[in-house]
Order: sequence, then C-alpha cells, then structure tokens
Amino acid sequence: MATALYERQENVVVDNRAGKYLTFCLGKEEFAVRVLHVREIIGIQDITTVPQTPACIKGVINLRGKVIPVVDLRLKFGMPEQAHTERTCIIVIQVEGAAGAMNTGIIVDEVSEVLNLSGSEIEPTPDFGDGADTPYLLGLAKVKDKVKILLDIGQVLKDQELSGMPALLEGNGASSL
Repeated sequence: MATALYERQENVVVDNRAGKYLTFCLGKEEFAVRVLHVREIIGIQDITTVPQTPACIKGVINLRGKVIPVVDLRLKFGMPEQAHTERTCIIVIQVEGAAGAMNTGIIVDEVSEVLNLSGSEIEPTPDFGDGADTPYLLGLAKVKDKVKILLDIGQVLKDQELSGMPALLEGNGASSL
C-alpha cells in the first residue's frame, strides 16, 4: 500500500516525508532511512551464508536468539563489493512484509548522523526517463550543499529475493543458529 507523500490539514499541506532520518554512506553516496524503521546499529559480525540465495543476501545472523537475514546494500544497488572496514556496520531495520513485521540487517559502509528534515529540504524524485524504475526513492534531501538519497526501505527490501526468507529460515531450523 503506497503512502501519500502529502496530506492537507486545515488548509496547510504537510509533507509526510519530513521527519528524522538516519544517514549512511555507500561509497561516496549518502543515503537516509526513516529512524522509525531502525531497530539498532551493530558492528559487522560472522554471517552464516544461506545456499541458493541472491548475491545481495549475504546470509543470516543470530541477534540475541533471533535469526535475521542480512542484505549488502552495495550489491543490492549494483555497486561493486568492497572489503569491510572498521566503519562498516549492519543497520537492523524493521519492515512490514506479507507475514507481518520482519527485521532485516543491511550492510552499509558507515553510519553518518541523524537528521531532522523539514518538507522544504526534500525534493521530489526526478524523472529519470524510461527504463528507470525508482519506487524505492522517497525523494532527495538538500543538506549543506549535499544531496542525500531518501530511501523507502520497505520498497528496497520488498523484492522477491527477500519475500521467501522467513519461510526458508523456519523450514531449515535456522532458529538454532
């Protein structure tokens, strides 16, 4: 279900994209996700690979007794894989799926800061022309002469490669990892 980007309240247009965002880097690009989806930020740890999953799914981790899938956002976005550094981390995100709320880890190069963005700082996603499908973009934020790409993380993690992950984890007894 798509979320309306704007709503009218007492003759005032409210931009529903405004609010707090966690910013992070992938290479030289800066991205941001809504803080309300972020459950925690952890350092890189051992990831158990799951056979026959797409390359962007690095595997699963055991986070305090819960097994969660881990997605490398660099690979998801078609960027080259990079060796992990001391700044590389996993952001644990909660998204709504067909089976309800699901925690997923996303590997990012580094976490930057939390920003409180107003509607005036957010531009609509430009039309990139035919062949460019960008439903995962909420917009672009202009902050201190830089552009931050605002992600609808639910759309990013909604693809078919993650849709079967909860059933796969349950079916393979992965909860004992």
